[in-house]
Formats: sequence, structure tokens, C-alpha cells
Amino acid sequence: MKDYKDKNCIGKRCFIGLLVALLLFFAFCSALVIYVDPFFHYHEPLSGFPYIVDNQLSQNPGMATNMKYDSCIIGSSMTVNFDTDDFNEFMGLDTKKLSYSGAYPRDDYNILSIVFDRGTLARKNSDVKAVFLAMDVPTMTADIDTTKYPLPEYLYDDNYLNDVRYLLNKDVLLQYIMRPLIQKKGSDLSEIYFSWWTPEYYNIQWVMHTYEEPEQNPEVVTWDMVYPKTKENLEVNILPFIEENPDTEFYIFFPPYSILYWHNVMRENSYDATFSQYEYIAERLLEYDNVHLFYFQTMEEVTDLNNYADYSHYKPEINRFMVECFSNGMYEIHSMDEMKNELEKMKHTVENFDFDSLFSKDW
Repeated sequence: MKDYKDKNCIGKRCFIGLLVALLLFFAFCSALVIYVDPFFHYHEPLSGFPYIVDNQLSQNPGMATNMKYDSCIIGSSMTVNFDTDDFNEFMGLDTKKLSYSGAYPRDDYNILSIVFDRGTLARKNSDVKAVFLAMDVPTMTADIDTTKYPLPEYLYDDNYLNDVRYLLNKDVLLQYIMRPLIQKKGSDLSEIYFSWWTPEYYNIQWVMHTYEEPEQNPEVVTWDMVYPKTKENLEVNILPFIEENPDTEFYIFFPPYSILYWHNVMRENSYDATFSQYEYIAERLLEYDNVHLFYFQTMEEVTDLNNYADYSHYKPEINRFMVECFSNGMYEIHSMDEMKNELEKMKHTVENFDFDSLFSKDW
């Protein structure tokens, strides 16, 4: 009996010791994550730590909350190749990139809510001078609550109880704390989220080789079919920020998709409806004095597929040129007459482009 009791006591001590050891280990891991904070959830970056920034969903909310900046870039993959140093060079702005590849209007809303403290995270950004926002018309018919990917909500709310998914996250510890410590090389924040395409991918051969032509839609997509969601997305996900922040300048631009984008539009049988979308969105945005609207789709570069890596993604040199335009006003739209003229130019370009020459070759 005594031996049994002794063994039982030893077993209990071992169990308690193991439990204490586990608790200490979890406490150490949590403290390490809080101290380094690779997702910037609690504080600004530590000076000298080589942070790796490559996770838009997890790191954007923390950067929007705890980093210092006076302007930001919002939008889809049409914005990822901006170099924020260009904004400093041409406009004197300290800009943070808060892009979401494939962003829907709700993704823009979610991050702008943090930038302007409309959400649950506490940040006072009344000093945001400028927001640069890509207006992707194809996404404006999405449901107003739809995001491209499910969000890690524990990084977007102020409920610290669910932060355990961040504090005791294996990937956070190994990939975002230990890996940069070992490599001793972090991300260049001016170039974060750059697309993987290297210069040799920006050529017509690659674009046409990888291009997947949509099936011809037998049904005509009409303006009445796209208008309700377009209007709702503007009024719920975009315009409130413009209205509530009159001292912030919003540089909103229609990205310069390649001519193949318009081929897709024609195949989808939404040609007239798409042009109506552009006109309607421009009309609504031009109502605001703090909006600078840019239409880049009439650039000569859009017809040269050597400037693209696929039907819509352009080379970084075009991103730099757009920053110059934000600064000097080239391609800015000031009135609906100007917008209608640009849309007519676009129609003329599309309707006179020799698509047959593209599709007659074996790429």
C-alpha cells in the first residue's frame, strides 16, 4: 500500500510539474510574440528587428493601427507593385501599403475602417493626408459584405481573449520570429507585397500563353443588372469614408488593365453595362471636392501586352508613372464631360483593335 501511495504521489508531482512546464512554455511563447509582435497587433515595430511582411490578411490591420504614416495605398493586386518611396519622392508623403490581392469593396471598407478608426481598433488617424485607392469596376457587383478571403477576425477586433490564436501560433513563432532572426533579413516596407513576376514575365508571349479566354456569354448583361450592387457598394463601402474625412484627399483611379480585359468584357457580353458602370462611378465620385479621379485606361501602354504579365497586371514602371500622375495631374478627370470623352476614346481603341492578330498566332 505504501509503495502504491508513493507511486501515486510521484505521478501527481510529475503531472503537476509537466503542467507547470507547459504553462511556462506557453507564457514564454506568448511573451515573445507580444514583445516582437510580428503582426504589429499591439505596438509599432521594434527598432532593428528584421520583420518579414508578406501576409496581407494578418499584417495589414496591425500596420494600419500601429505604424506611423500620413497616407496609405488601398486596393487589389493593381496596387501591390507601388513602391512607397515613389510617393515620398514625388509627393512628400510617408505612405503605407495596405493592399489586398483580389480585394472586393468590403476589403477596402475593412481596412479603411481601421485607418480612420471607424472600426473597433483604436487608432486616431485624423492626420491622414491622402488615400490612394484602386477602383476595380469588375468587383463592384459583389455582395457588399463579401471579402475575397475569410479574415482572421482575432486580428481585426479588440477582443483580447481570442488573441490566443495569435500568441500561440506555430507559424507566427517559426516563420515570423525565428526565421527572420536566423536570416537576419527583413522585408523592405517600401516594396512589400510586390508580385512574384520578374521582368522577363512582362511580355506578350507569356501573356498570350497563359491567357484563358472566357466562354461567350449568350445573355446580354444590362446596366439594370449591375446598377443595384454598384450603387450599394459605393454607398456602403466607399463613399462614407470620403464624406466623413473631408480633410483627407482621396486619389481614386481606374487601373490601366490591358486591352485583353476589354476582350473579356465583350466575351462576357457586358460591354455597354461596363461602360455605364465607369460613367456612374465617376459621376458619384466627382461630387466630392476631396476626390481626385484618374482614368488610366486610355494610356497607349494598354494596347502593348509587353507591359503586362497577364491580361490585367502591369509592370512596376507603370505604377511609378501613376504616382507621377497623382503628383502632376496627368490623366486626372475633372468633370463628367472629360470622363465621357475618355470613355469614348476607350471605345474607339477597343473597337478598332485587331484582336484577330492576337488569336491567330500560336503563342
